[in-house]
Amino acid sequence: MHTFDALDGALLIDKPSGPTSHDVVAMIRRKFNIDKVGHCGTLDPQATGLLIIVLGRATKLSEKLMASDKVYEGLIKFGESTDSYDADGQLVSSLPVPPMTVEELNEAGTSFLGDQMQIPPMVSAVKMGGVPLYKLARKGIEVERKPRLIHIYTFRFSEYTEPLGRFKLACTKGTYVRSVAHELGQKLGCGAHLATLRRSASGRFDVADAAKLDDLLKMSIDEVQKRVIPFLKLSTME
Repeated sequence: MHTFDALDGALLIDKPSGPTSHDVVAMIRRKFNIDKVGHCGTLDPQATGLLIIVLGRATKLSEKLMASDKVYEGLIKFGESTDSYDADGQLVSSLPVPPMTVEELNEAGTSFLGDQMQIPPMVSAVKMGGVPLYKLARKGIEVERKPRLIHIYTFRFSEYTEPLGRFKLACTKGTYVRSVAHELGQKLGCGAHLATLRRSASGRFDVADAAKLDDLLKMSIDEVQKRVIPFLKLSTME
């Protein structure tokens, strides 16, 4: 029978804009002197919200936890397309935005619901021949990417003030929300990119239960242990 350490489990982090998911792992490993630390599902550096960090033996559960459905919220900016499909990229086109209402945006968004094949953006962490695509993109190299099957459950806009639309999207793992923003812009004929993104949920976990990264890094190891979701609880979750 395995005995589990108090730090064999998961931490829910509310990631700020700026650090990469890998940076967050390194900060926690260094600050609390934990050998095995991993994360479940990358968030782009500028994205905020729920990042599940696994510690110790729970790193074995990262694939299982990563497979969960996700919920995102954010802003899409219409009229401007970028090479990365988000606000970090270089502007590639700027077009006038037609008059639109929330209802019309939601009508356009319905075509994205259900199963579909999505091509990952060039500026992404997907690897081709062991090299992340974003490294190739930085050198100006574009390669053919394999489409992936994804499923979008909901895609709704709650407000729109030109040129920004506020949306909520629920989807399967591996969905690139910035690709959805880009494709919606193409569909509307004015272009668009993802201006902000926040992950609010992953599987059964919600960002409302997560600790802000800065707060967590100020905690003692005892305080951190109290926030750890134990290995056995994680392993029995559907």
